[in-house]
Amino acid sequence: MAGNKIIVWFRRDLRIEDNPALSAAARDGRVLPVFIWCPKEEGQFYPGRVSRWWLKHSLLHLSQSLKSLGSQLVLIKADSTLAALLACIESVGATRVVFNHLYDPVSLVRDHHIKEQLVEVGISVQSYNADLLYEPWEVYNEKGLAFTMFDAYWNKCMHMQMEPVSHAPVWRLEQLPTSGTVENCSIEDLGLEDETERSSNALLGRGWSPGWGHADKALTEFIEHHLVTYAENRLKVGGNSTSLLSPYLHFGEVSVRKVFQSTRLKQILWAKEGNSIGEESASLFLRAIGLREYSRYLCFNFPFTHEKSLLSNLKYFPWIPDQTSFKAWRQGRTGYPLVDAGMRELWATGWIHNRIRVIVSSFAVKFLLLPWKWGMKYFWDTLLDADLESDILGWQYISGSLPDGHELERMDYPEVQGYNFDPEGEYVRQWLPELTRMPTEWIHHPWDAPASVLKASGVELGLNYPKPIIDVDAARARLTEAIFKMWELEAAARAFNSNYTDEVVGDNSAGDENSNIPKVVLKDMAPSFTISSNDQRVPTSQNSKGGLVCKKRPKEIAVSESRPVHEKLQDKPGSSRRGEEVCSTAESSAAKRQTISRDSFSVPQSCSSSSSLTSKEQEIRHFNSKQKFQEEVDIKHGTREDGI
Repeated sequence: MAGNKIIVWFRRDLRIEDNPALSAAARDGRVLPVFIWCPKEEGQFYPGRVSRWWLKHSLLHLSQSLKSLGSQLVLIKADSTLAALLACIESVGATRVVFNHLYDPVSLVRDHHIKEQLVEVGISVQSYNADLLYEPWEVYNEKGLAFTMFDAYWNKCMHMQMEPVSHAPVWRLEQLPTSGTVENCSIEDLGLEDETERSSNALLGRGWSPGWGHADKALTEFIEHHLVTYAENRLKVGGNSTSLLSPYLHFGEVSVRKVFQSTRLKQILWAKEGNSIGEESASLFLRAIGLREYSRYLCFNFPFTHEKSLLSNLKYFPWIPDQTSFKAWRQGRTGYPLVDAGMRELWATGWIHNRIRVIVSSFAVKFLLLPWKWGMKYFWDTLLDADLESDILGWQYISGSLPDGHELERMDYPEVQGYNFDPEGEYVRQWLPELTRMPTEWIHHPWDAPASVLKASGVELGLNYPKPIIDVDAARARLTEAIFKMWELEAAARAFNSNYTDEVVGDNSAGDENSNIPKVVLKDMAPSFTISSNDQRVPTSQNSKGGLVCKKRPKEIAVSESRPVHEKLQDKPGSSRRGEEVCSTAESSAAKRQTISRDSFSVPQSCSSSSSLTSKEQEIRHFNSKQKFQEEVDIKHGTREDGI
């Protein structure tokens, strides 16, 4: 075994501790650690400035750690990851390549292609789980189908036996010398940071310390000192009220298994001590970890979700792709203080609290009717912890594209959210200096303030602070009209062809049980010495009849309705299913899916808001009375794992 020459391909697993691919390679032979930066293959998901800053410093930290073990991280900038790996194999005479799994649709397709090509030239390839508690192909419902409701999925996970995994600590690595065919770049040569970005990036180092060693310290600090008050503090939008582990988790600088087990041990301890507050905090944090798991689970089982909605309900939605509105939202110039404060913090720091992510994304989708994919892409470009799977989950949740997500017709008023989560206005004043002197009474809706108050506060609406980009009532009416228009377009499509086979909207009758979800099965592998039990499977459809169904159409548009999702699903008078083929991600993550809808429906002839909507004041009172439930529901928002 000591004579084996093994390449360890690092990606988003930038740690030494609890790294199964690195541990296996160190145990079995001599190792060449490699990181390949291939901007061309990143495509539309090329990382943003702050994310690349983090990657750069994380790689520096990993490189130093490997040197202390007697090895050296080879950094390669290439136009083709496969070509770079083949060059490394030739350079050292390697016979084996190992790496850890990724689950986003882009990586799944690429990884499968690379495996196939390496196997063809006689290279043994093994891949491992370093990012999840359970692999996506290990968790199904009692019918063997993929879950599409988070609560059901996480409940199943929490009752599954977690196999103890022990990866031998890596104390020493035997370096493989490379020939001249592989050019080892410097960290600067990778081009992760250009000169124009350095001044802005310099500020990031004051608040963050990338690297797996720092991740371990951050985890210890949170578990020992802040976890116990997580239930109480997690919704505070100002300050460091959450674990701040999400960028470390995204880049694989800390093992999610270690985070889970550390939290679980505290939960058990507090349960024995009768510390109900600590026990609740641990339970909520474990749920947040579960949301991260669920984001990868959905992307693996339904690999089209980065391009289209999980449910078919938005097929005909008349989005308003207005660049002016999008720019105002991005720049924090919407005239709604809490939204603007959040967007300005995002631009300045690359970070916003999960609650703020919910608020600003909901505003973009429901008030401005901007396509959810625009918002998702902007988050990807600007977040320090940009994570494709989590962002997909979050934006689809907000736009009503998940069975247990926000209903499309629900609107949350920013001023109400402000008084709930920033009651003193401190967060708004921190990021909107033009409103610093605005009294707390008016801080979240300055347009209602008397002229004398505005003058005393130095606020000139439309000059030094914008007027609201759209009135609340107008936004509500426009959303209502858009939903009715969506139904009309669907009805027209059905009427045009009764045998219509393209994707259409169907009713969601009763959640998972009545949804004919495509079963994800393990792809059959031909016997080969290159395939191990650790290899990553890819999904394939069992038949073309499986599919997802969308939520029911309410008879009335209930703005900011907060009735539990499971109760709403039980209201469905009928059921409708559509076929949807989920292709193997190895074949194509963007394959066409044929769909069929069986049930007809009637579209209301009028969309007058006067008969179907309550007044703004009534909605605000209704919102406040249901706020406790809303907090519980919104925790499902996966744009980030509830502030991890």
